[in-house]
Amino acid sequence: MVLAVGALTLAGPGAARADAASLCGGRPTKTVAFATGELRLYKSRQYVCALTVAKSPGARRQMSVSLQPRGGLPAVDSGRFTRQAGPVTVHALNRCVRATGSVAGRSASTGWILC
Repeated sequence: MVLAVGALTLAGPGAARADAASLCGGRPTKTVAFATGELRLYKSRQYVCALTVAKSPGARRQMSVSLQPRGGLPAVDSGRFTRQAGPVTVHALNRCVRATGSVAGRSASTGWILC
């Protein structure tokens, strides 16, 4: 675990988007920025993945990410995190999804997308 932390530290701030892509399979589909962070969505053929990333990583604060396929139950990750909430993944072949992310009381939502 110490080695992984050291690798992330050496990678620097420019590697944040690459790290997010490795957590979620597929291609970047949509990014919604809000005051305290970003909601990022990735899509593969059958799945959609989402995560919320804090604009300024640091102290633990309340964060969440929710991803719901139309007609299905949402996948949610919520808690006190330093950098990100998620990833969460749902099966969404031929289904619309909606995503919501929040960091420290500020949030963003997509509405129904990828239909």
